[in-house]
Amino acid sequence: MTQPPTIIVAPTKSILLSLVLTFFFGPLGMLYSTIWGAIVMAVLSIPAFIITLGHAAFLIWPVSMVWGAWAAHRYNERLLRRAGL
Repeated sequence: MTQPPTIIVAPTKSILLSLVLTFFFGPLGMLYSTIWGAIVMAVLSIPAFIITLGHAAFLIWPVSMVWGAWAAHRYNERLLRRAGL
C-alpha cells in the first residue's frame, strides 16, 4: 500500500513588499527577507551614519533595497526548487 504524497505549504516572500519595507525602514526593513542581511547592514550603517553625519544613507538605503529584493527572490527560488517545480 502506498502513502499519498506529502504536501508542504509554505508562503513565498513578496519582492515588492521587501522593496517597500527597505525603502521606508532601510536595513531594518530587510528583516522581512533576510535576518542576517539586516543585521549586517544595521551594524555597518551605524558607524557609517556617525562618520558621515547621515550622508551614508544615500548608499546604505539602495544597497539594502537591492539586497532585500535579491534575498526574497532567492528564498522563492529555493522554495520552488524544493517543491520540484
